[in-house]
Amino acid sequence: MSEAAGMKDYTTYSYWLETCGDDLTPRPALHGSVDVDVAILGAGYTGLWTAYYLLEHAPSLKIAVLEAEIAGFGASGRNGAWCTSGFPLGLSSLEQRYGRDAAIAVQRAMWDAVDEVGARAEREGIDIEWRKGGGLRLARGRHQLPAIEDSWATYTAFGVADQFELLDQRQTAERVHVAGALGSIYTPHTATIQPAKLVRGLAQAVEKRGATIYEQTRVTDFTTGAWPALHTETGHARAKTIVLAGEAYMSQLDKTHRDVLPAYSLITLTEPISDADWQQIGWDAHECVSSVAHQVNYLSRTTDGRIMFGGRGAPYHFGSAIRDEYDRHEPTHRMLQDGVREWFPMLRDIEFTHSWGGALGWSRDYMPTMRYDPRENLAMAGAYTGTGVATANLSGRVLADQILGRDTDLTRLPMTSHELQQWEIEPFRFAGVRAVQRGFARIDEKAERTGVAPDGRSLAELLARH
Repeated sequence: MSEAAGMKDYTTYSYWLETCGDDLTPRPALHGSVDVDVAILGAGYTGLWTAYYLLEHAPSLKIAVLEAEIAGFGASGRNGAWCTSGFPLGLSSLEQRYGRDAAIAVQRAMWDAVDEVGARAEREGIDIEWRKGGGLRLARGRHQLPAIEDSWATYTAFGVADQFELLDQRQTAERVHVAGALGSIYTPHTATIQPAKLVRGLAQAVEKRGATIYEQTRVTDFTTGAWPALHTETGHARAKTIVLAGEAYMSQLDKTHRDVLPAYSLITLTEPISDADWQQIGWDAHECVSSVAHQVNYLSRTTDGRIMFGGRGAPYHFGSAIRDEYDRHEPTHRMLQDGVREWFPMLRDIEFTHSWGGALGWSRDYMPTMRYDPRENLAMAGAYTGTGVATANLSGRVLADQILGRDTDLTRLPMTSHELQQWEIEPFRFAGVRAVQRGFARIDEKAERTGVAPDGRSLAELLARH
């Protein structure tokens, strides 16, 4: 496969795809029509987990998965390697919308989802380089300590503080030595994975159970009702139920254009780090690490001794455009590389071997959806807002239960009745998102300069409020 031959070199889209041990040759495309029980748009985590659990409960189902590129081309093969129990909406926001019991149920479901990913990968013999080292959220400077304190107060108020640890400066440094870290909150409910190995292995697992995956098959439209179908330029898949699992790429279809906003998250990767430097850094448990800054950052330690540093500084593009050239944004990648050297001064001379990016699905109200409408024979899940690895597994189980008419604890979670809030029309969407992005950068810079925590009254914070 080569660009010269007219095929994309999929190994260039992320370090994970490059090193997943698969030659990434596309499966045959759909030509003509196919009739199945369930037709799924998207061969990422959500679509594949949905197929997986459907076939676990109903092995005789005929399932077709339609993918525009290859399985794992999108966020599933390019993410920050976090399998986290974090959820876009915090406990307090969930309680305000759905009540205390529902909020706690969501959190417990997310804890379970992390372990479910690891357990299923092991059951299927997929080596995803699983490391359940937990998650560490840092306060880097005095201005970030109030956010840590507020989070701890929330966990205490909800009766879940036993699932977290509040760490002081010394205790934080014993886990990982980050410059400026004054404290942190630790949770064991987070793991690191090799994301492309998970999605590629999951694709093989659903094929073994009888599903058919059509790659190089871009869905251009869909119809619902008595005879739902996914339509492509070369044919269509008719089904009793269709599933929309395209995450950020749902913004590219007319009917779902405003359901989700594609926000670009970019990543840089260091060369392997020397044993002497690792002795200074620590990080022996492979925790997922982030700070409480408005501009999201996320770090992980790879199994081959590198540091992955990701963030969301890349600009939103007018009309929710998604293009390969947006995967690399030199100013943002330079900022991420500078971040590595700032967080770990002992690495001031470190080299970087890989930089990549991709679009994630951003919900307007920070609430994902996992919804099934039996009248329209339509299921859809996504808009994970950056927490999709574990959440997609939960979505797969929820949608499978809903489609099969199974009444479970999962089908009563608030996400199952949530309709995505529409994003604003252009140019208001572009102006608003860009204002929030610029505003968050200024807020972080001011807080770091003054040592004073943000007061929550800035225009960016008000625009982003949910």
